[in-house]
Amino acid sequence: MRIDIITLFPEMFTPVLGDSIIGRAQKSGALEIHCHQLRDYAFDKHRRVDDTPYGGGMGMLMKAEPIALCFEDICDKIGKRPHFVYMSPQGKTLTQQRLKEIAEIENVCILCGHYEGVDQRLLDEFIDEEISIGDYVLTGGELPAMVFTDALSRMVPGVLSNNECFTEESHFNGLLEYPQYTKPSVWRGKEVPEVLLSGHHANIAKWQKEKSLEVTRAKRPDLLEKIKEQQ
Repeated sequence: MRIDIITLFPEMFTPVLGDSIIGRAQKSGALEIHCHQLRDYAFDKHRRVDDTPYGGGMGMLMKAEPIALCFEDICDKIGKRPHFVYMSPQGKTLTQQRLKEIAEIENVCILCGHYEGVDQRLLDEFIDEEISIGDYVLTGGELPAMVFTDALSRMVPGVLSNNECFTEESHFNGLLEYPQYTKPSVWRGKEVPEVLLSGHHANIAKWQKEKSLEVTRAKRPDLLEKIKEQQ
């Protein structure tokens, strides 16, 4: 998968996405991440990408043309049109199910918003979907883009060592993950559940499923309701 990110602050992404699992995936060729400085596509000497909104109002608005030029350049570079996502508090909240669906797409481009938003004409003509990471507002789209990129990258074949690394995690199957333990088997008087030490795989799997349901029921009962609605 190739992910292109249109941003005013490309330097923010390297420390987060250039190391650990995502960094190794890029080095192995399982994943490509390219950040594009939007100001490189501005067409005045000040490299401005924003202006005052028509009709008045506080703040500035991101201009359509620099974004369009950057996106069209990305299309030319990869030889096809990527799925274009705008990180926006007005978008649909990101879910694991949507990540699974987007992970099937070969090329994804992400626009990081700033100021009071983006000229609506650009959104209407270019953006395929708007995505939010929660019902709150941040100062820019870079942090949401990092969250989206990290979560999406984990779904790409070859990024993690095997599929179980994410299929057993919270939310992948609609439930929260079961409790997990490591050595020592007794810590400050608290013991690891005996079934996990038994080596009986069927019993362990049954315990994990039961605990997953128990944790979800206690912490996120709304997820169980969603599962019932989908059945």
